[in-house]
Amino acid sequence: MEMRWGLITVVIVAVAVGLGSADEWGQRAPYRIHTLFSVECQNYFDWQTVGLMHSFKKSRQPGPITRLLSCTEEEMKNYRGMDLAPTFRVPSWSRHPKTGDWYPAINKPVGVLHWLQHSEDAKNVDWVVILDADQIIRGPIIPWELGAERGRPFAAHYGYLVGCDNMLVRLHTNHPELCDKVGGLLAMHIDDLRVLAPLWLSKTEDVRQDTAHWSTNLTGDVYGKGWISEMYGYSFGAAEAGLKHKINDDLMIYPGYVPREGVEPILMHYGLPFSIGNWSFTKLDHHEDNIVYDCNRLFPEPPYPREVKMMEPDQYKRRGLLLSLECMNTLNEGLIMRHAENGCPKPKWSKYLSFLKSKTFMELTKPKLLAPGSVHILPDQHQHQQPPPVDEFKGPYPKIHTLFSTECTTYFDWQTVGFMHSFRLSGQPGNITRLLSCTDEDLKKYKGRDLAPTHNVPSMSRHPLTGDWYPAINKPAAVVHWLHHTNIDAEYIVILDADMILRGPITPWEYKAARGRPVSTPYDYLIGCDNDLAKLHTRNPEACDKVGGVIIMHIDDLRKFAMYWLLKTQEVRADKEHYAKELTGDIYESGWISEMYGYSFGAAELNLRHIINKEILIYPGYVPEPGVDYRVFHYGLEFKVGNWSFDKANWRNTDLINKCWAKFPDPPTPSEVHETDNDLRQRDLLSIECGQKLNEALLLHHKRRNCPEPGSESESKESISLGSRKVGKLEAKQAKGSDETTEETTSEGRFSRLKMWVIAVWVISGVGFMVVMLLVCSTRKVRARGKGYRNKRRTTSSYSKPGFE
Repeated sequence: MEMRWGLITVVIVAVAVGLGSADEWGQRAPYRIHTLFSVECQNYFDWQTVGLMHSFKKSRQPGPITRLLSCTEEEMKNYRGMDLAPTFRVPSWSRHPKTGDWYPAINKPVGVLHWLQHSEDAKNVDWVVILDADQIIRGPIIPWELGAERGRPFAAHYGYLVGCDNMLVRLHTNHPELCDKVGGLLAMHIDDLRVLAPLWLSKTEDVRQDTAHWSTNLTGDVYGKGWISEMYGYSFGAAEAGLKHKINDDLMIYPGYVPREGVEPILMHYGLPFSIGNWSFTKLDHHEDNIVYDCNRLFPEPPYPREVKMMEPDQYKRRGLLLSLECMNTLNEGLIMRHAENGCPKPKWSKYLSFLKSKTFMELTKPKLLAPGSVHILPDQHQHQQPPPVDEFKGPYPKIHTLFSTECTTYFDWQTVGFMHSFRLSGQPGNITRLLSCTDEDLKKYKGRDLAPTHNVPSMSRHPLTGDWYPAINKPAAVVHWLHHTNIDAEYIVILDADMILRGPITPWEYKAARGRPVSTPYDYLIGCDNDLAKLHTRNPEACDKVGGVIIMHIDDLRKFAMYWLLKTQEVRADKEHYAKELTGDIYESGWISEMYGYSFGAAELNLRHIINKEILIYPGYVPEPGVDYRVFHYGLEFKVGNWSFDKANWRNTDLINKCWAKFPDPPTPSEVHETDNDLRQRDLLSIECGQKLNEALLLHHKRRNCPEPGSESESKESISLGSRKVGKLEAKQAKGSDETTEETTSEGRFSRLKMWVIAVWVISGVGFMVVMLLVCSTRKVRARGKGYRNKRRTTSSYSKPGFE
């Protein structure tokens, strides 16, 4: 036992000697290498640090290594791992100092930038290798041997960064053609890193704040939570810096993957779960693991190499499994040595410990050296891409912000849920804001604050000066308020209505919007643009466009136009003499579409002529044009498929948001559409799609609310509880599915109970009154009898006196 424990000390000394001889690798300018990795002061990163540091020494990686440790002052008070690696403390940005966003991954670019600006080591280095803590080094990583040059860093391939190939890259860099899908293993010249580091950080912040584009189809992030924003920050930052990478896809490998034939990986990245037979390892299972400080405790031992050889006949898969073994065994070997340095007692002998000290394991894990000419560099990712269309926007795509206006009612809440669900699926670029018009009193009771990113605006449903009740005016009023009370970095604004379902992105570059040339969809019923109404309300009636629904407008135009929109809306609304159908096209002749005319007349005042596109929006129930890919459903009108129909107005007073699993009647399935006419069939299929999307949105909303599963015990209890309060009329109204019924019936139940109490009190009072009256009467009768008897006796006595006769 003494001898075996002594061997560990010998190994440590031998590794230290190997590290000390690193100068033989050329640690003189211009060949000085420095390795960096970023961590936080947590147990989770401590055991990863132990594994990486141990493999760093075993692999004989040349030059020094520095751990960039991101910790708050509070965390540092209790941190135990300062001696785990050569360390340079950097500020913790896990909680962003300005936005408050919780995103620990940003500490990597923050740490690198801080090291460049404040470390003396950064002044004496030519090449930097940047790794992750959850990696095992198998052989020296020499930048120039990998092919790195000044201006051409070397990197491992991250193929899932699909944002380099779609609109995401156009939103975040001026050089989308330079965006490389790379990460994990980075080797670059210090001069390139100095240019890149601040861009890496700023682009990480940009992508992280661009929540509208976290969807999987744009980012490749399976969680859709913006968790890989730092990776995109690196790729977009490098593109901005003009850096083209030499990319390799086989020198870094994930345990569990099969290595390429003839290639010896020099780095293992255990970021994903991996398994061998019944044994498996997932780093996330050890997030709070105290294993570095628990003496002689190791990760569960994997199978032995000979067992792997027996279980896997395929030589290539077997090689992959042996790499997984090596990864796990190197981690455990590092822990054994760390425990010895911590002063732990000697561990008890075991077969596994014996294997880790054996010559066999030492031979399996000796440094892997690159053979000359063995580094395979992938061809340029962009050289075979099709050139952009001639009429496409030049340079990067402009930033977009989408707006929609609502009020704080459940009627708008279910529309918001449907709208937001479709927005997330559509790939619409940029951020989104709900303009929520509420009175102070309504806002206190409002439950839907978390349904969408929201800007609260004062309600003008009741006009503050005229007292006119006209909720539609809230739309222009809200836009004006938003423009004056927020910092806007978007170049184009897309304005939609809440009762819409997005089917795809609505972008200025696709629909050719420009400064001074907004894009919109036709509203042909606005006949007031062609008659005296326009002449009454604008100096430029010839510039009046019959448009609405979808608006794409440059921010400069919107800033000039928004107040005109509001003023003209008030003006048309006040002009009651011209509400007639033949002037306005309003079948109700109530001035209800005054806001739409306010938009058209306001735009005419500024001579804003629209590009009118009829292929953006369709009303469900309308026959689509053949071959048109409509981007928006506007379900403002009733539509039908067979016996099924939907009219949003019928759901004005129904709370579909706060009642678990509430939804609309299911539309027919596409297979139930039996129209032989193709146009009518396509019409019905689009109507079904709209209805399905609304119910799909409600279903996901209820799941996010953690509603009890239908039929579960908690739901049954809720139903029983509700049922016990609903009698008589409720049962009849329940069949109609009305929440209003529930409220009415509950109030009726309360009234019934109150009535019973009143009757009971009345009866008791009446009985009490009768009892009191009987007592009073009987008492008076007794008193009356007593008094008469006494009077009678007095009279008799006086008559019998002598002399009276």
